[in-house]
Amino acid sequence: MESYRDVTGAAAKRQPEMLKMIAELVGIESPTEDRAGVNRCVALVERWIKASGGKSQRSRQGTLGDLLVGRFGPARSTVKPAVKPLMLLGHLDTVWPLGTLKKMPFRVRQGRAWGPGVLDMKAGVVMALGALRMLRDAGQLTRPVWLLLNSDEETGSQCSRALTESLARKCGAVFVLEPAQGIPGAYKTARKGVANYHLRVHGVAAHSGVDFDRGHSAVLELGRQIERASAFTDLARGITVNAGVIGGGTRSNVVAAEAWAEFDVRIARAVDAKRMDRRFHSLRAVDRKCRLEISGGLNRPPMERTSGTVALFRRAATMAAGLGFSLQEAATGGGSDGNFTSALGIPTLDGMGAVGEGAHASHESILLDALVPRTALLAAMIGGLSLQ
Repeated sequence: MESYRDVTGAAAKRQPEMLKMIAELVGIESPTEDRAGVNRCVALVERWIKASGGKSQRSRQGTLGDLLVGRFGPARSTVKPAVKPLMLLGHLDTVWPLGTLKKMPFRVRQGRAWGPGVLDMKAGVVMALGALRMLRDAGQLTRPVWLLLNSDEETGSQCSRALTESLARKCGAVFVLEPAQGIPGAYKTARKGVANYHLRVHGVAAHSGVDFDRGHSAVLELGRQIERASAFTDLARGITVNAGVIGGGTRSNVVAAEAWAEFDVRIARAVDAKRMDRRFHSLRAVDRKCRLEISGGLNRPPMERTSGTVALFRRAATMAAGLGFSLQEAATGGGSDGNFTSALGIPTLDGMGAVGEGAHASHESILLDALVPRTALLAAMIGGLSLQ
């Protein structure tokens, strides 16, 4: 493939097969907690990797689905000067519980493909395999390419993070197959970091009618602490604090002895992680008869907009223009496994998967018109092609 027309034509030829593969993958329900379902996806993609000329390796997990690594291209770079392997990063788990397909079956209509997990991010997995097949058929895989697909991204990547970071340290760049940002389809050059805190309040129970003054309400104290912690939000610095889940008490006629809240915290800068941790642990009970217990911390470091990531984006934007469309960049408050690789200092470009809307929502879908140009762009970026 020596021209933009060549790479677009190759992607167009693969579109019918890619759509069939997307339908097959979406047709396997794979919520994170369903090990068997995730592993059915792993087995299917493993067959596709081998059919594409790659070698596969599964890292078996105890209670979660297996981690899958596909290796493509030469064992060592054949270009001079030699370059490190390229990592393609994604996941096979979804947020959708078993039985969702009965309400949201895979279907194609109105220029879109619909279904649970189609956007986040099963179409991106298929796009990567399609791009790799295009490059293999053209004899243009000149560097090692590693495809890592995790099984627990939707719940924080606790089991897969070590492997992600271990492989990424050996790579020169990371392309994340998460969906592009919105209908414009922007690539993501920055993501917020994610922290989670659990605040539990221990109060003193009492009968609310007979001994009200002897009680010290954990629920009332929790309300005060939620207001205090919420004030840590600093929109100018990209910091948000959300008390998303709360609980406590036993009956309305009992002064509550226990109450708790779960906080989601987002930060745009790595330097703010310790600051937010100090602020949460500095909370003190207003009612001194109540006791606070605070746990948690940073789960994903932020993916900051680095010079290496910007260089990757600018190359992608130039290629996109040659392919006939304008590519934008965006920052997002959501996290991905790309947060881990970027924090290691490895140039990481995110949002290189499908274009669509409704991730985690009942209208989850991808735009079929974007499938060919975005797969062509992905292939050009993976192959490091110099197109005319």
